[in-house]
Amino acid sequence: MAGRRGETPLDPPYGFCCHYTSHAMPLEPTDDPLQTPVQFVRGVGPARAELLAKLNLLRVEDLLLNLPRDVLDLTRVVSVFDLKPETMQTVSGIVVDRDAKETAKGMVIVGVLLQSDGGFVRGVWFNQLFMLRKFELGQRVLFSGKPKFNMRRWEFSNPRVQWLGDDDGDGENGGGVMTRYGLTDGLSQQEMRRVMRNTVEDFAPLVPEYLPESFRERAKVPAIGPAFTQLHLPRTLDEYEAGRRRILFDDLFEFQIAIALRRRAWTKDSQAVPLPSSAKIDARIRRLFSFRFTAGQDRAVSEITADLARDRAMHRLLQADVGAGKTAVAVYAMLVAIAAGRQAVLMAPTELLAQQHWQTIDALLAQSRVERRLLTGQVTAAERRDTLAGIASGEVKLIIGTQAVIQDAVNFHSLGLAIIDEQHKFGVQQRAKFSAGAVSPHVLVMTATPIPRSLCLTQFGDLDLTLMNELPPGRQRIVTSRIPSRAAARKAWDFVKQGLREGRQAYVVCPRVEEDASVPIGVDASASAESVFRTLTTGELKEFKIGLVHGQLDRDERQATMTAFRNGDLNVLVATTVIEVGVDVPNATLMVVFQAERFGLSQLHQLRGRIGRGRFQGYCFLFSDAESVEATRRLAAMEASADGFHIAEVDFEIRGPGDVLGTRQSGAMPLRVADLVRDKAILEEARTAAFNLVESGELDEPEFALLKLRVLDRFAKLMDIPQTG
Repeated sequence: MAGRRGETPLDPPYGFCCHYTSHAMPLEPTDDPLQTPVQFVRGVGPARAELLAKLNLLRVEDLLLNLPRDVLDLTRVVSVFDLKPETMQTVSGIVVDRDAKETAKGMVIVGVLLQSDGGFVRGVWFNQLFMLRKFELGQRVLFSGKPKFNMRRWEFSNPRVQWLGDDDGDGENGGGVMTRYGLTDGLSQQEMRRVMRNTVEDFAPLVPEYLPESFRERAKVPAIGPAFTQLHLPRTLDEYEAGRRRILFDDLFEFQIAIALRRRAWTKDSQAVPLPSSAKIDARIRRLFSFRFTAGQDRAVSEITADLARDRAMHRLLQADVGAGKTAVAVYAMLVAIAAGRQAVLMAPTELLAQQHWQTIDALLAQSRVERRLLTGQVTAAERRDTLAGIASGEVKLIIGTQAVIQDAVNFHSLGLAIIDEQHKFGVQQRAKFSAGAVSPHVLVMTATPIPRSLCLTQFGDLDLTLMNELPPGRQRIVTSRIPSRAAARKAWDFVKQGLREGRQAYVVCPRVEEDASVPIGVDASASAESVFRTLTTGELKEFKIGLVHGQLDRDERQATMTAFRNGDLNVLVATTVIEVGVDVPNATLMVVFQAERFGLSQLHQLRGRIGRGRFQGYCFLFSDAESVEATRRLAAMEASADGFHIAEVDFEIRGPGDVLGTRQSGAMPLRVADLVRDKAILEEARTAAFNLVESGELDEPEFALLKLRVLDRFAKLMDIPQTG
């Protein structure tokens, strides 16, 4: 259905032809009952259809997939006089009082008093002052939880709260289990329930079933028609959950089948040249490094070299925490390919990161005869011609670059391995460009942005996975502190200046480039890089040498500043997120991040990973006076944890997939009703069932033909799945 996160309006929800139409254009009747425009649904009509269109509910299929935003289980509401201690129960009442008190230990307790059935019950929340603003006197609410009898009154600690509207408890659905939907002005909950009832009664029996009965029994899901009835017209909470689970399962299951089909196509049809290693090659490569690999790096090398030795193309994701040493593993893999007589390429998302990789690898191979080149959009025309000729002839064996390496003008002579760094900055199509020929190179995708498991099972679900989170010996955890006030900021700056005087270096990270000189530097400053640079240079840090780098600067100027900072000629570097990845200055131990609440947690973790890379302790100060619950929770997670994988999960739960990994990834996930945060458990079940079905060959049996066709119709073009069989 159009309008949900990660979905395109052209995707028909149940495999039927769906002709997308602008809200301004009337929809005509169709032979397909599920494509019937909503105005022809019993009890709707043109006027109400216009209101439904504001909710992107255009056709019957949209209504059926319009998941309730909430459900009221009024069958479990008990009288305040019948409550039992430590038992999950629900009470209904009217807000008659609310207050907030601070204890002697500084804890804030919010209390809300309900009048219920002639008695009173209290809800309490600890250190959640924002809850006070959610209640108004006279509101009807439900409290759900396990009450205790305290001070001669029943009390719920942190209860689940549902606010009741005028339409709730009006007798619809028997006054028992009541669904509640998203609304728009002019459309009441009672009207929406009536529309949904008519839609389900008239059209749910017409929805075709794609899952064989034997499979439904294995998956423990109801038939699709009854599932819609249970979802929208439940008699019990269990019925509602069963119906909802089937609809969510279908969405995730079909997506996982598509992923499994793509993986099967790649593993079966993706011919590759084997790139064997040996003990001699291993020893020769390891001698290039001045350090011993960690156990995580050794494990990654073992898994990657095993893949490279096969005649089927490797498709592996190397997911490393910040500082775990993925670049060394990438270099090792490229040198294995070159030792086998093939070319290797590493593609980075930005020129800065490509330059960083080039400098690292060029220095590492200083005494090597391996012919190597840097290819970005900024190389001169003469350099580009020479590089392209060397790549085409096979003379150039190792190539580092940006997306310039996948342009049509680049013709590899014998590409054996393609490495894509920070894959989440790219899309699936860019990855696929390396595998377009009859013989594919091995492909290693890697990222130092830990990815939540739910996203790994969707965005990268067709790849084999290698996790690497062991840090090199001697790396210390970065001490991270939130700076919420000007008084705290004063102390933080004093600490930074002391570190600089002792010979350390510092980053000052700003959320944007544009100037706003009218706002003074402070916890709540506008914090544009230009204004911060100017203010620090003449004020707080005037005794030190300060540089400025951001994406709008000239490439040569930016590179010169980065080089000066790396060489120790600058004490402080004011920067935007251009330093997020690939910057390695061991003497940099201090970081100040302005308006830290404006960054994602994974991004903050990446930025924090730029410091403490040497023998000195690192300190990160997160300047933020934001008071929202989300900001407080996110920055508290940064203070409490140094584990990038844990931080990624927290960020994912708070902000969702689109913000965690960017719009490219969100737009590439065409889920219609499922939510990767909310529905993680169903996702795991759907993935297991989908991969079992595909890998066993059962999906190719006649009884699953309609399901397979449905998946291909929905995903084949989007996900590059061969439509065969």
